Amino acid sequence: MKKVKVTVRCNRCGEVYTLRGRRDKNGHIHTGFRRCICDNADDFTITPDPHP
Repeated sequence: MKKVKVTVRCNRCGEVYTLRGRRDKNGHIHTGFRRCICDNADDFTITPDPHP
């Protein structure tokens, strides 16, 4: 698995988190991020950083 820098944006309150995640063989990114400070647990936009 390859480490990638990602931006997680909450679609409810707009809070932005910058995290490191791992990309698996299928291309999915896993960050371990569970919940925003507004208690949102499922409405996020995860964007990989374009610069490696």
